[in-house]
Amino acid sequence: MRAVLQRVSRARVSVSGAVLGEIGPGLAILVCAMAGDDTRTAEALAAKVAKLRIFRDEDGRMNRSVRDAGGAALVVSQFTLAADTSRGNRPGFSAAAPPEEGEMLYLAFAAALQAAGVPVATGRFGAEMEVEIVNDGPVTIWLDSEAG
Repeated sequence: MRAVLQRVSRARVSVSGAVLGEIGPGLAILVCAMAGDDTRTAEALAAKVAKLRIFRDEDGRMNRSVRDAGGAALVVSQFTLAADTSRGNRPGFSAAAPPEEGEMLYLAFAAALQAAGVPVATGRFGAEMEVEIVNDGPVTIWLDSEAG
């Protein structure tokens, strides 16, 4: 799985003008299931995200996790993270998991993050969404379960 995490002061996702999910301080997480991923991959990535120390402590150092900071997560499916731009100018997305698997793994990731103690709001898998993010820092981290 691939994910882009942004530390945010607030974020929300809407479909056709209706807000589906909204958080205050925490993480906006764009997540993509890749071909060959399984629920163990989703759970492992969620565990890493829950423990990743990218929030400021009392000394201003990035030393706290989203849980430690009392933050929440807005989890949005983003199959374009699977983009292959190695050939020409039009990205290919064949490395992404098929839609049925992708949705199941997206939901498994969100559920595992919630189970790890992080309040979770979500978008709608496969929908045309508007995501509003106020990046705090800015802090943006890219994770790939294949990269370790």
